Parts: sequence; C-alpha cells; structure tokens
Amino acid sequence: QVQLVESGGGLVQAGGSLRLSCLASGLTLSTYAMGWFRQTPGNEREWIVGMSWRGGYKDYVDSVKGRFIISRDNAKNTVYLQMNSLKPEDTAVYYCAATSVILGTRDAARYDYWGQGTQVTVSS
Repeated sequence: QVQLVESGGGLVQAGGSLRLSCLASGLTLSTYAMGWFRQTPGNEREWIVGMSWRGGYKDYVDSVKGRFIISRDNAKNTVYLQMNSLKPEDTAVYYCAATSVILGTRDAARYDYWGQGTQVTVSS
C-alpha cells in the first residue's frame, strides 16, 4: 500500500524555521516528482513548491521563494521542506504529494498520492 507520512510540523515564532519531512512507503521515491501544498480552513489547497523526479528542476510559488527549500534523499525515500523566515501567514496544514509527471506540476489533480498533512503554526 502506498503511503506518504509528513512530520516536523509544530508551533514556531515568526522569523523561525522548521523542517518538514515526508517519508514514502510502497513506492520508489526516485521515480516520482514531489510537491508540497498547504491549506487553511475555508480555502483551496495551495501549491507551494515542486521538484522533478531527478531533483534537477525546482519550482516555487512567489510567496515562499527565497525562504523555503525542497530537497530529497532517495536512499531514505524521503522528501524535505526546509522553511525559513516563517511568517504568520504561513500557518496552514502542509501536505506532500507524489506525481508521475516527470518534471512535476502545479496542478493538484495530477498528483497520484497524498500524505495526511502536518500542522504548522507561526505566532506573531
């Protein structure tokens, strides 16, 4: 059974950092492009970053450019999201997802698997 499990969320003060992890099982991470999304109550799920399956191409939404960094460790079957200079507006549930689109995609409908989400709360 394919499963993606996020971890690393929590409460942090504005300006601080968190590192989220997404551990994959039931699939080989190196054969999937990965993305991170976030969602707040009453809003649509928002794409924030993606990375090609080989890691050579990365794409970020403007609001997180220069602050968030996506990376992957295929040996550990894990993708990471390093979040720096966090702002209160970054507060959301964060989801990792896997897609067979080689270069990745911003379209949530093209992702095949999703994690359950991890809460990130940034205080003022």
